[in-house]
Amino acid sequence: MEIINILLSGGVGSRLWPLSRKSCPKQYLTLFEGKSLFELTVERNQALTNQTLVVGNQSTKHLSQQIFDSKGMDQVTFVTETEPRNTAAAICLACLGLNPTDIVLVCPSDHMIGDEKAYLQAVSKAYQLACKGFIVTIGVQPNYPETGYGYIQYKGNDVLSFREKPTFERASQFIESGDYLWNAGIFCFQVGVFLSELETYEPEILHASKEAWNEQIDQVIPAAYMKQIPSKSVDYAVMEKSRRLQVVAAEMAWSDLGSFDAMWDYQDRMVSKDEVANSNFVISQTKKHVEIIGVDNLIVVETEDAILVVKRHQSQDVKNVYERLADLKSTLVD
Repeated sequence: MEIINILLSGGVGSRLWPLSRKSCPKQYLTLFEGKSLFELTVERNQALTNQTLVVGNQSTKHLSQQIFDSKGMDQVTFVTETEPRNTAAAICLACLGLNPTDIVLVCPSDHMIGDEKAYLQAVSKAYQLACKGFIVTIGVQPNYPETGYGYIQYKGNDVLSFREKPTFERASQFIESGDYLWNAGIFCFQVGVFLSELETYEPEILHASKEAWNEQIDQVIPAAYMKQIPSKSVDYAVMEKSRRLQVVAAEMAWSDLGSFDAMWDYQDRMVSKDEVANSNFVISQTKKHVEIIGVDNLIVVETEDAILVVKRHQSQDVKNVYERLADLKSTLVD
């Protein structure tokens, strides 16, 4: 397959504070047998392409570069966003430096995929559809009613609808019907097709991105121009509107590891963890010994400068703590 991998790496992982910080977001935390999610994503996609384009921010570019250097990968390009403007802008800026006929695989750099063979098979199917002019999204066959993910209603390769994060009852109905996939946020398409669809549905994003791209210096986009780009997710901007969309269903273990609940589910992959009695989950980055007595379903995260205690199934709310500290300009988020 002639394919270019676009890695999205601009997120801060606010729901994983205090582990995830601006200087080292969740995708760079070496929690998985000494490797990070970013590194695992790079390794997984090495079988697909020898050309990678990373969209991220200036403060973490060196973390990405270190990983590529360690693997002897030199076919890497960086597009640096000086202001975050969501995934539609990030993907658009990446595409503006490519040829219209190039086929790209767009991936988050902070997801866990447990079955590489099934993943590669899904990408191969997506590539074949992309060659025919479709924008292809990869969905994951769900195996439990997760309320933290978006869902795709589908039939064959046709996308019938997108559903935002549902209630537990609605998610259970989705699973029972067999007509829904988890939205993994992985896409495959020809560059020209995507830009054409963006022109149709969100021309302001395309035009502002072009203006910003024209001002780039060594593919670093000036902040004044980044701020002019409307901030929308690629799902809202294109995927939920496009008539050229297809989906490939993948039967693979997958998680966006976007919360400590999700990390608990993947705890067998973690190195820096301890399990204690009464179904509690402790993640410690120091040498301190942690004991928990008389309580159940607690997540305890301990770092050098912060301690977080949260009940299981409420860890999505950690983002609120991160945002409050950021508003206060606390160094605890840096």
